[in-house]
Amino acid sequence: MLDKLRDIWKIYANRTMLVMTALGFASGFPFLLVFSTLSLWLKDAGWTYAAIGAFSLVKIPYAFKWLWSPLLDNLKLPILWRLGRRRSWAFLMQILLGLFILAMAGVNPTQDTALIWLWASAVSFASASLDIILDAYRVETFQRQEDEQAAGAAVFVLGYRFGLIFSGAGALWLADFLSWNIVYLLMAGGVLVGLVTILLTNEPETDFKYTVHTNKSAGMRIKDFFVAAVKNPIVDFIKKPHWLMIVFLIFIYRMGDAYFAPMAFPFYDDMGFSKTEIAYVIKIYGMAATIAGGLFGGIMLKKTGLFKGLYICGIIQGLTTLLFAIQASVGYNLWLLTGVITLENFSSGMATAAFVAYLSSLCNVLYTATQYALLSSLMSLARDVFAATSGLLAEAVSWPVFFVIAAMFSLPGIWVVRWLWKRQE
Repeated sequence: MLDKLRDIWKIYANRTMLVMTALGFASGFPFLLVFSTLSLWLKDAGWTYAAIGAFSLVKIPYAFKWLWSPLLDNLKLPILWRLGRRRSWAFLMQILLGLFILAMAGVNPTQDTALIWLWASAVSFASASLDIILDAYRVETFQRQEDEQAAGAAVFVLGYRFGLIFSGAGALWLADFLSWNIVYLLMAGGVLVGLVTILLTNEPETDFKYTVHTNKSAGMRIKDFFVAAVKNPIVDFIKKPHWLMIVFLIFIYRMGDAYFAPMAFPFYDDMGFSKTEIAYVIKIYGMAATIAGGLFGGIMLKKTGLFKGLYICGIIQGLTTLLFAIQASVGYNLWLLTGVITLENFSSGMATAAFVAYLSSLCNVLYTATQYALLSSLMSLARDVFAATSGLLAEAVSWPVFFVIAAMFSLPGIWVVRWLWKRQE
């Protein structure tokens, strides 16, 4: 037992992992401010379930961030570029993120529907752009230490979950005695974690060099940029065996969790749970379980390998989604909710760590930002576009039936993992 603890300590207890945790926080905290926390604000403002579900489309930048990832991968920022390729863009996006969250804090969603759409979309854009940069930073940090890639992904996800606690449980707790506008004003302070970390860290070492062809025409420079920044990363990826099935797996693997997520907070509210109960049970105990699951998943992958780990996590996350159908049948029961949330979030933490490590393994370090943004955007497409219909389904069927359907969305992902696993062997 002591030997295992020492092994875990050696893996996770170092400066690099601490930096990854802080950057994970910077990446994670904005998400709930345009997702479940915002959903509850909108519900308090009198919005319908269908409108709340449709509003999840403001997260569309997460699904299409690959469109501008080549720019972040290859362009220099004036003045700030001295910080480095990744750090300069990370610094800028966190400044913009703070300003956009402050703008959201000044909006009344009951009266200013267009403005809440505008600023929430702006937060999503800045947050998605920051994800592109920080994901590339993480992958490049471990490019010469591939055996630590899974552990790096796990602690990044750990920090991401801390960020979710801040903007989830923290925001809900504050909303019990402060207005939502003040809550969002305070949430803007979350950008300080990422800003300080970026200023205190070094740029990852890569073979990338900025190139300027001053002797070429503007048209030729644009063509060269397109080939180097867009065409080459895509061509490199489609050379992989079974790349179409890989793409399908990325889209479908987390579909079960993604589908019920927009309706989670409205569901808890319908069951009679208060904001304080949601904050403490769902965002504290549940998040602790997610963090534990993520760390366990990082260790498990070292033992099982990627595909076996993905297969195990896929089955478990499908089964734990079914537990919500039991909760929906029972209704208000705080102890049952604690158990359901703990198990579901633990499995979600495992699956997230496994999946992030899998996406990282698919990237060529020459095109890290573009390829990772493209792959993670496919996952976001399921979460942000397909899941936008969840409000319509919730209004059409009972809650138990809703969660049974959501659990069934896990089955295609499990099958594809098994299919790819066999062919790798």
